Amino acid sequence: MYKLFRPIFFLWQPERIHDLVLSFMKWMERIPVTGRILRLLYNYNHPSLEREVFGIKFLNPVGLAAGFDKDGDGYNAISNFGFGFVEIGTLTPKPQEGNPKPRCFRLPKDQAIINRMGINNKGIRHAVSFIQKHKPRVPLGCSIINGKDTPIGEAYKDYEFSFEYIYDYIDYFVLNLSCPNVKDAGKLQTMENLSPIIDKLLELRLMYDDYRPILIKISPDIDKAHLDEIIDMVLISGLDGIIATNTTTSRLNLKSDERTIKDIGKGGMSGAPLYQRSLEMVKYIYQKTEGHLPIIASGGIMTPAQALEMLDNGASLIEVYSGFIYNGPKYIKKINKFLAKTFVAREKENSSI
Repeated sequence: MYKLFRPIFFLWQPERIHDLVLSFMKWMERIPVTGRILRLLYNYNHPSLEREVFGIKFLNPVGLAAGFDKDGDGYNAISNFGFGFVEIGTLTPKPQEGNPKPRCFRLPKDQAIINRMGINNKGIRHAVSFIQKHKPRVPLGCSIINGKDTPIGEAYKDYEFSFEYIYDYIDYFVLNLSCPNVKDAGKLQTMENLSPIIDKLLELRLMYDDYRPILIKISPDIDKAHLDEIIDMVLISGLDGIIATNTTTSRLNLKSDERTIKDIGKGGMSGAPLYQRSLEMVKYIYQKTEGHLPIIASGGIMTPAQALEMLDNGASLIEVYSGFIYNGPKYIKKINKFLAKTFVAREKENSSI
């Protein structure tokens, strides 16, 4: 059914239809019976899908990546569609408008999305105010970053502010250090700028009774030497995991015509073209850490088989975004049913040996 309507949705500018769909989802959430019906239609639960990662229990391993619920006020509406967890944000200490429009584009031939949104959001206070009134039904992650006007050398102050402000209301943190759509954001991944941020947040966490895992989200465009530095830093510091990966600035091996790509211009690309690179990084991080560091795989997961491949190669959890856009509302249920069927079959096979 979604494939019939998708061409109509795709007639709209991506950001506009996203806002309309999310608003409609929020409206349906306000009608209790509608929410229950959606959960009956789109949720799929099975014991084989349940897992505990960095001390948090998940009913299934499929989450929604940051960027969909930018403001942190749609997570329950989104969870109706079967997600095991939702990541809100990326949030900044103060509201910011982001980059000029248009700033989001589709490449349907590649099942990809290019965006240069610029971290538009209503700020950390808006999210906390909403969460206080609407308890999350699934584990809630929060992606944070420094404001666009904050100098890189003082970025740690913004991370510290957001960290303290929302600490009591979410389940885990993601430090967005690699957004390609914010000036100088990539520099946050250097050891010189990263260390003050990590050191301060780990120190702050000691002051709280409840433990909140802290993960970092890395770029797929960094080289092996830089990745090794980040992995070593994560292991030594006591951070809780890595999200691999953010969007890419690469435009290699696309099916879309060069003129279209050139006209779109700069931005981070998500979707199918990112899958192989994200898978490579998941494999490498898993091998490098000998499986001791939780990994959330994010990047180009467009089929249930790819979701399974990520988990089989070291991911503890997975996140989708573009796959949800291109495959529709039943996509998460399809993934979970496929995973459960595979896990049960494997368990039967192992028990018979």
